[in-house]
Amino acid sequence: MRGVLSSEWLKLRSVRSTTYTLSAAALTVVLAGVYVYYAGTVWDGRDPAGRAAFRATAPEVGFLPLLQVSLAVLGVLAITPEYATGMIRTSLAAVPRRGVLLLAKAGVVAGVTLTAALAILFATYAVGRLVAGDRAMDFNTGSLGGDLPLLLGSAVSVTVLALIGLGVGTVTRSTVGGVVAVAAVLFVLPIMVTFVPAPWSTRAASLLPADLVRQIAGQELSMRLGEGMLSPVGALAVLVGYGAVAVAAGAAALHRRDA
Repeated sequence: MRGVLSSEWLKLRSVRSTTYTLSAAALTVVLAGVYVYYAGTVWDGRDPAGRAAFRATAPEVGFLPLLQVSLAVLGVLAITPEYATGMIRTSLAAVPRRGVLLLAKAGVVAGVTLTAALAILFATYAVGRLVAGDRAMDFNTGSLGGDLPLLLGSAVSVTVLALIGLGVGTVTRSTVGGVVAVAAVLFVLPIMVTFVPAPWSTRAASLLPADLVRQIAGQELSMRLGEGMLSPVGALAVLVGYGAVAVAAGAAALHRRDA
């Protein structure tokens, strides 16, 4: 297994697409600095009452979708180019146990995306607070300890979405299919659940990745949903389950079909 992991790590770091996706994800830090700087100029232009009422979204929350999509694409590209070029046959010849091959890919993707997500999220957090300075803009009034569960939950969500991309990419053998699946989970499903009659809309929404991250942090979901419906541990289990199911579906497809 160690040899397969080393091989998959070599594949992932030797292609330019990995550099591109990591660079796009790292753009989160730059955008965070620009956003907080702009918010600071707005805060500076207000009177004391306006400053007291000022609310700005934390940059690590506002730009999380960019980070999620960027690194989810990395998960998709860990498998689909091999189908496009026919290199999957070489991979399977070298590692005939298909489940081991996909599990190694999942392990490498999870390790890279989790590490990158943690680094970028903490850098975004630090840049946002540094640029904000002593301005009380709501998002920077708490402590790192209080914000830590949300940061860790966000990093897990990025990793899970990358695994979803890997699993769907294995099933569809299509880069477009994998990216569309991730976009659907992030952006389409939250819209669709709003059309479901209550109380099922509330229950369905609480199971979506964005709301699972908030529940991991023990936060209220929204004015519409109220308190989280899952415990932090339950929300984490459901979130990780998304990735596990996606990889299992990819493994099943890989076993059933010829390369």
